[in-house]
Amino acid sequence: MARRDSIMTKPKDSKGAFRRLLRFLGPFRYMILFVALLSVLSNFLSLLGPNLAGSAINEVAAGKGQVNFDRVYAYAFRMLLCYVSSSVLSMVISVTMLRISKRFAFHLRQQVFEKLMRLPVGFFDRNPAGDIISRVSYDIDVISTCMATDIVSILTSIVMVVGSLFMMISISLPLSAVALITVPTSILYTARMRKLTQPRFVRRSKNYGIMNGFVEEMLSGQKTILAYAHEDAVDERFDTINQNAAEAYYDADSLGVTIGPTMGFINNIGLSLIAFFGSILYLYRLISLGSISSFILYSRKFSGPINEIASIINELFSALAAAERVFSLLDEEEEPADLPGALSPETIRGDVRLNHVMFGYTDSETIIHNLSLTAPAGRLIAIVGPTGAGKTTIINLLMRFYDVRSGEIRVDNNDIRTLTRHSLRSAYEMVLQDTWVFRGTIFENIAYGKENASLEEVIRAAKAAHIHPFIMRLPDGYETVISEDGGNISKGQKQLLTIARAMLSSHYDNSNMLILDEATSNVDTSTERAIQTAMREMMQDKTCFVIAHRLSTIQSADLILVLNHGDVVEQGTHASLMATKGFYYSLYRAQFE
Repeated sequence: MARRDSIMTKPKDSKGAFRRLLRFLGPFRYMILFVALLSVLSNFLSLLGPNLAGSAINEVAAGKGQVNFDRVYAYAFRMLLCYVSSSVLSMVISVTMLRISKRFAFHLRQQVFEKLMRLPVGFFDRNPAGDIISRVSYDIDVISTCMATDIVSILTSIVMVVGSLFMMISISLPLSAVALITVPTSILYTARMRKLTQPRFVRRSKNYGIMNGFVEEMLSGQKTILAYAHEDAVDERFDTINQNAAEAYYDADSLGVTIGPTMGFINNIGLSLIAFFGSILYLYRLISLGSISSFILYSRKFSGPINEIASIINELFSALAAAERVFSLLDEEEEPADLPGALSPETIRGDVRLNHVMFGYTDSETIIHNLSLTAPAGRLIAIVGPTGAGKTTIINLLMRFYDVRSGEIRVDNNDIRTLTRHSLRSAYEMVLQDTWVFRGTIFENIAYGKENASLEEVIRAAKAAHIHPFIMRLPDGYETVISEDGGNISKGQKQLLTIARAMLSSHYDNSNMLILDEATSNVDTSTERAIQTAMREMMQDKTCFVIAHRLSTIQSADLILVLNHGDVVEQGTHASLMATKGFYYSLYRAQFE
């Protein structure tokens, strides 16, 4: 397996992530336009309130009986009607944006998952599963939440700021000039804080991905941790990772939370200046008391949205950091496309040849050195050797999960790079040491090997794999639900299920090649011997590649390749290799002495 020495591509800049978000919002442009129109109408009604309040104040004159209550009541009623209508429209806007964010998250998550299905195996070898899951779930949720709440707030704030400024200018141009004194300071401060906080939010998301990856890895190995009594050591490692994540969170938010109070302080200075100069204008009878009252209310509506934008800027930066991580995944290089005119033969006989193959997972290492072998159609090829010799790597190359660095692999005299991946991979059946089952019934897990499989076909395959008696002892038989990753059945039973799946598929499809990678490593010896009989039937007339550590199981192989450090050090039949008393002989004797 490739080393996990890097975590994804370096994220793009925040401006690029913002532009990508806007492009993703393209299908929702009409709904967003509808929300924008409602926001303009809602804020227009809200902006009428202060003007009506100022008019009501002007109807109050000094002295007993000098108040025109009819007009005051009329202004108050109109003001109430405006605010109620504005609130109803705001509610409609929030619900609409919630629907948009839900559909956007669905659309984006679907694209990310489809992208994952098109990525090469090497991507998953290099990147922890927890970090990938974090991007699919946590990061997209952060973006969706920002859309549902923060975008509405920003849109509302923009309309409110523009509308308030227009109303302020219509009331008093000198006071408007005073109110705008602090605006450049606010803009410069916000821009400066964006540069400081954005990298911190990127680092926070990265640390959360690392923590999720560690938790996922430890949960999958919980039994091993308990068996070796390493709970304390795991706790200590998690404490370190958790501390790094907590510090990254604090580092980002501790700076971000200062934005709101600082912006509030700047705007309060502006309000003080308005009150001071407004009182001077009132003393010189250049403005009425009602106009001052309306202007102050509008100035609050003008500065309030700026404060609100400042308070949600943390969430915006966090969403942009999450968007960078999501889009960096979407920008990952996909598995190379098939060559133009690639062959897609209906039937592959299974004549396999490797000619002077060299390969390494990274440029700095070479695992397979000048490997050549011939596997005629219908022959059984066993691949043995110590751990790390390159056995599984050969399987990865045969399936074209990776392409060779030099040399070639030919199937039916065709370079596999000239075949479509689908036709090549569908020509193989595989049973791997690392079993994979999914949440669903036992029937569904076995029938995964054949579309529209009947119960009789599934039972026949289960009997051949010697797991039928176990299934029948379960409360619901073949309808028993397996938990995620088969947590409620043993490892050996999971392996028998995957063998049954392969047997079902092999019996009904046209595959003429079979790969068994320690396919019975998790079952007992007596069950293994019984399964061997059924597997010989499955292997009949197929080109078979068998990776085995139990050398007693491959004595009948047509050819045994003995690998060590990426080289074929010996090859031949079991009898000939034992007669030479070389490396294979020492491996075989080591298992029985």
